Amino acid sequence: MMLGLVNPDSQLMFTPSEVLEHVFCPRFTYYMQCLRIPQREDKRYKVQKGRELHKKRSRNNPEYARKRIGCKKRLTDIYLANPELHVRGVVDEILELDDGSLAPLDYKMTRPRDKPFKTHRLQLVLYGLLIAETYDRTVKKGFIVYTVGGNSITTIEFTDKEFRHARKVLTDVAEIVETGLLPDRTRCSSRCLDCCYRNICV
Repeated sequence: MMLGLVNPDSQLMFTPSEVLEHVFCPRFTYYMQCLRIPQREDKRYKVQKGRELHKKRSRNNPEYARKRIGCKKRLTDIYLANPELHVRGVVDEILELDDGSLAPLDYKMTRPRDKPFKTHRLQLVLYGLLIAETYDRTVKKGFIVYTVGGNSITTIEFTDKEFRHARKVLTDVAEIVETGLLPDRTRCSSRCLDCCYRNICV
C-alpha cells in the first residue's frame, strides 16, 4: 500500500463497520469508497436489522448496567464524529463509571465467547478512542453484551498499543481514499472465496 500525508482538515470520516471491512481486506475501502461499488444488498439489510435489534434491546434493559457493571450514568444511541480521526458512528451506550472514566458498550447478536473476536475488540477500541477525544475523558475499558442466550457481559481492558493501532488503521483508510490508489489485497486468500468483489478484483 502506498502511504501519503493525510490532510488534517479533511472531512473524510468512516464508520467502524467500514474500518473493519478495510481490516478484512484493504480493497473493500477502494471498491466502496473510491469506485462507489456497493456490496450485496442482502448483507446490508441484515446489518440494518441487527442494528435495530441492538437498539430494541438497549431500550428494554435500562437498569442492567448499574446492577451488573456499577456505572453512575448511561447514555444510549449517541452519535459521535471526529474529522481529525476520520471516524464517526453511533455508540450503543456510553457509561460513566464509578472512577469517573467513560466506557463504550456494544451489543452483539452472538453467543458469549471466552475470547472476543478481534473485529469486535477493534470496534470497541474505535468507539473508546472516539469517546475519549470527544469528551476529553479517560477511557480505560469497554463492554460487549452478547445477546444470544441472555445478556452476557464481557469486559475488555484497553491498552495504549490498541489505541495507536486504531489510529494507524484510520489513517490507512483515509490515505486510500485521498490517493485513489489500488491497495494490495489481503494476504489471507481464503477471504477471497466468498468476497462480493472477487469477480472484479485483479
